[in-house]
Amino acid sequence: MTRSLTQLSLNTATLGFQWPLDRVIDACAAQGIGGIAPWRRDFAALQPAEAGRRIRDAGLAVTSLCRGGYLVHRDAAERTRVIDDNRRAVDEAAALGAPALCFVVGGLPVGCKDLAAARAQVVDVLRVLHEHAHGTEVRLAVEPLHPMYAGDRSCINTLATALDVCDAVAPDVGVMLDAYHLWWDPELANGLARARPDRLLGWQVCDWLVPTKDLLNDRGMMGDGVIDLPHLDRLVTAAGYRGLVEVEIFSDDWGRRDPAETLRVCAERWLAL
Repeated sequence: MTRSLTQLSLNTATLGFQWPLDRVIDACAAQGIGGIAPWRRDFAALQPAEAGRRIRDAGLAVTSLCRGGYLVHRDAAERTRVIDDNRRAVDEAAALGAPALCFVVGGLPVGCKDLAAARAQVVDVLRVLHEHAHGTEVRLAVEPLHPMYAGDRSCINTLATALDVCDAVAPDVGVMLDAYHLWWDPELANGLARARPDRLLGWQVCDWLVPTKDLLNDRGMMGDGVIDLPHLDRLVTAAGYRGLVEVEIFSDDWGRRDPAETLRVCAERWLAL
């Protein structure tokens, strides 16, 4: 399979947030990378509408905005805060021109041990946010996370569960696929077959290192770990995904390196995948 850098999008977390967004935009354009997926923290120096304009003026695409805040909550007051913050996230995604807002939904609320109840909260809040997003071009993308995060970061841990949430909220709610979180799942192919192409809103790649030194910040550069990324990419493509592929690497190692080096290696590894 012939790959092109125009198929690749850089999730700004990959550079460890060392550069402001305007510098990342210029570097990606110079490298020939096709898109950028900013984080909300990138808006500290560049507001969403201006960020979107600069990305498009550089000839790049916005692939997604990372991310909505956790949706689980322990009481009514926290539910209100959660909804308010995530409405702002929807508004930021719309101003940016992002086609999808990625959601890492949160694990168990404080004092709760009921995963089913946490998942019900996710559905409830997403319905509110879906209504808020009505009339915009922003689609809500639920990202299932590896089961190691079920307690603290996400109660949605398989593609099948994420699709159940989508079914419960609205037909146009979709999923964000991440190789780091889904590579282990023996039911992944079945989940991809169940997911309509129009619900596949993003595809993120990195690698799983053995041993992994940190559950959050020790992801690997593509090719450095044990994930069969070409196989997964073929599965996702066969399921109908046609968007850009985001490289998203949370890594204390890569996040401390010169971002120019990280960007260069990302490009090389993508072409060699």
